[in-house]
Amino acid sequence: MKLFIALTYYRPHISGLTIYVERVARALAARGHEVQVLTSRYDPALPLFEVRDGVKIRRVPVLMRISKGVIMPTIGLWATRLARWADVLWLHLPQFDAAGIGLRGRFFHKPVVLTYHCDIRLPPGPLNRAANLVVHLMDHVAAWTANVIVAYTDDYVRHSPYLSRYVPKVRVIPPPVEMPVPDPNQVAAFRRQWRLDGQVVIGMVARLAAEKGVEYLLEALPRVLAVYPNARVLFAGPCRDVVGEAAYARRLQPFFELYRDHWSFVGVLDPAETAAFFASCDVTVLPSINATESFGLVQVESMLCGTPVVASDLPGVRVPVATTGMGRTAPPRNSSALAEAILEVLSHREAYIRPREEVERHFNTGRTADAYESLFEELLGQSAFPGKGMPRAETDGRR
Repeated sequence: MKLFIALTYYRPHISGLTIYVERVARALAARGHEVQVLTSRYDPALPLFEVRDGVKIRRVPVLMRISKGVIMPTIGLWATRLARWADVLWLHLPQFDAAGIGLRGRFFHKPVVLTYHCDIRLPPGPLNRAANLVVHLMDHVAAWTANVIVAYTDDYVRHSPYLSRYVPKVRVIPPPVEMPVPDPNQVAAFRRQWRLDGQVVIGMVARLAAEKGVEYLLEALPRVLAVYPNARVLFAGPCRDVVGEAAYARRLQPFFELYRDHWSFVGVLDPAETAAFFASCDVTVLPSINATESFGLVQVESMLCGTPVVASDLPGVRVPVATTGMGRTAPPRNSSALAEAILEVLSHREAYIRPREEVERHFNTGRTADAYESLFEELLGQSAFPGKGMPRAETDGRR
């Protein structure tokens, strides 16, 4: 099978979306499928073409940026070439260019699968408002071109204004999650490196981005420190020069200074280091604030390492905790409730721990790759051209 994947950012860019696509692309390439990714050359230092783990990556030069979006004048040329070459087109929203690529799938009578990762909400401002309108319009065009729209969870489908309009086309496929078993020697080395002995460790893995709700964890810290004066937050992930987040980082900098004795940035970690990180934490936190977070892969990664979580009570995001019982949820944008949930898990930690095998039964990359492979093969066995017309929207915006 020849698979053409399109998305705005791909590795080495780090986000839940890029990690999701990389894991499935790598798994399908390992099964003998030809996989090509078309993405942006968001960093001019990156090569225009390379092969990673059997996946061919073609990057298109970026002319300019609009918030986190990119304008790539030559993407249409490569999209046409790859749409003609491929058996299946696999698109990822949010992406401005997905509509045009999906139309090429219709023109060449190729199946189009669209994975919807999250609702997009750009920050306030006239330019972003205009960008939101254009992106939403193009997302709906992309939906019209798609044979199938894939979502992470039923919970998110029910609550997403976008997905709830296209329920007849939606398939739910759990996201790919993988994490090495923590190596005791690496865990011990990590704890020594960051001098964690005698400390209560609260972990967070994310980009330093506004939708991640980092300020609410900062605001929750005084309440946590009142009970656990030795508590310390370890933040893993990109924290410098994150695309579109410079103003957010500047706004939070005074708080990082205020809590410098209780907050450490550990940087971007490789998989083995990440496993050691999770195993070194007493609890991990995902305080996301809106629907741009639709699941939170890092929750399940933490659970696979035996560490319970506290996550925002948001559609999709609450699913891992509800499925495994490994943690608590708290209302988004509520630092008091977040602090109480953290304290509850810390006080009764053993009650929130489950065997790794139990978590893997629900979430693993092999299961996700199986589902996509079956879906692609099913579509190839059918008439590839989607039905005419877009599904009509429900008047109340729900399923």
